[in-house]
Amino acid sequence: MKQGLSLRVSQHLALTPQLQQSIRLLQLSTLEMAQEVEQMLDENPFLERSEDLAEREAFGLEQTDAPVSAGEQIAEAALPEAPGPMLSSTESSSSASSETGEGDAIEGKLDGATPVEESWEGDGTVEMAPDDSEWGGDAPARNNNASGDDDTASAADLARAHISLQDHLHDQARCLRLSDEDRAALYFLIESLSDDGYIEDTLAELAAGWQALSGPMETDDPNEGLEEREALEQRLTMALQLLQHMEPAGVGARNLAECLRLQILEMRNTPEARAALAICGQSMELVAKRDVKRLCNLCGLDDETVRAALGLIARLEPKPGRRFVDVERNVVVPDVLVTRAGRGFKVLLNPEVMPRLRVHDVYASAMRQNRGGRDNGGEAGHAAMQQRLQEARWFIKNIQQRFDTILRVSSAIVERQRNFFMHGELAMRPLVLREIADELGLHESTISRVTTAKYMSTPFGTYELKYFFGSSLGTETGGNASSTAVRALLKQFISAEEPAKPLSDNQLSDLLREQGIECARRTVAKYREALRIAPANLRKTL
Repeated sequence: MKQGLSLRVSQHLALTPQLQQSIRLLQLSTLEMAQEVEQMLDENPFLERSEDLAEREAFGLEQTDAPVSAGEQIAEAALPEAPGPMLSSTESSSSASSETGEGDAIEGKLDGATPVEESWEGDGTVEMAPDDSEWGGDAPARNNNASGDDDTASAADLARAHISLQDHLHDQARCLRLSDEDRAALYFLIESLSDDGYIEDTLAELAAGWQALSGPMETDDPNEGLEEREALEQRLTMALQLLQHMEPAGVGARNLAECLRLQILEMRNTPEARAALAICGQSMELVAKRDVKRLCNLCGLDDETVRAALGLIARLEPKPGRRFVDVERNVVVPDVLVTRAGRGFKVLLNPEVMPRLRVHDVYASAMRQNRGGRDNGGEAGHAAMQQRLQEARWFIKNIQQRFDTILRVSSAIVERQRNFFMHGELAMRPLVLREIADELGLHESTISRVTTAKYMSTPFGTYELKYFFGSSLGTETGGNASSTAVRALLKQFISAEEPAKPLSDNQLSDLLREQGIECARRTVAKYREALRIAPANLRKTL
């Protein structure tokens, strides 16, 4: 094989670290964004959070990329900084649009892109750039006083102290006079409960697990191990009886029928309660289908008593541990606020989710004053600190670009779905990602990132931005109807139906056809299941 030299010219796309960070920040949710900011504050000494409202300067984002000559880098005297005028919303949107448009031009051809080596080296400047001032100056200072104003309460204020099901049961167990062995068995059962309050494993399996946790046996005799397991199972059986008499009623059940029976036993001894106990001894499928005739035959009860017992069972709690689930950790904080403003609507970013960051001026000034200390091995340290300073500047810029893009997309959605904000779900129109992308000059994947895990507060509630996008169904007049509006119409039909004669999927399809919407029965069934609405035979009331 012969060796030789050759020249080859090729072109390829490369994503800079700045653009990679911009794309990554854009798809983060509010919680993930807050975690990212906290991590960056811990890692970068040049980045700080501004708690006090400071004068906001012009951003001047293009200055971060401006080349600087070597003579300017070693100049001892720096020009004094002059605060510029506040950036208007129009200028900010146009700046964000141009930056995002450049990113989308590359983002549309990412299939063959090869990431370049991460290098945050800047242009060599260490002076304070205009965009080093705090970002998010429009956000008011957080009000942490106990004023009791619900409008200014943050998400952390809404998350109150939570008591789990296990903690609630342990508090009751402490009031019982038990031996150490019985208390240990009761503790083991409490910790084995599911979130719904059920014991999902058999007592034999729990006894085997308890035996394994106790450590290896002192003897190799299998008979002694079997006797020990049986003793543990018997102790767990006694502890289960104690657990099933605790509050909430029905806790510690091993299946749904047992859970319902435990709750009925806590009630007064009435004919309906006795009938409900008998019904719970039958198949739960008959109870779910409300098959009154078969239940009357199996239990030997009359029709009126069975209907009363089924009504009593319907008021029971099938998941006793449900009210102890910590749902307040899932509080949704909207990114965008939409309010009425005259005949139109005003779209604003939520100041509670906007981080107020700026470059630490003390550290930046220290770097500017110590430019001459590069001798005796100080060159590498100065370059590393300069890289950190550039990272802080780019992080502030990318956060600003993220929120500007969210605001632009949200404003376009409000403009397209104006009827929804005036009349509700029934007025939703069909909308796809490409329509917003073409209007704003962005790539479709950028719109997808913006609308994922971002929420908008509207006069009708808080919705994810993806909620406003939906497919279309044909109408008799040749127009299109939004799938979201069709689901809302189905919900309206079902809520107005007669409880004794619920509407079937075929009847719902006919009602939609009367409204001029062509929707097949299978499509109706799919929308009904998406709304978590039971079929007609299960919606029928007694």
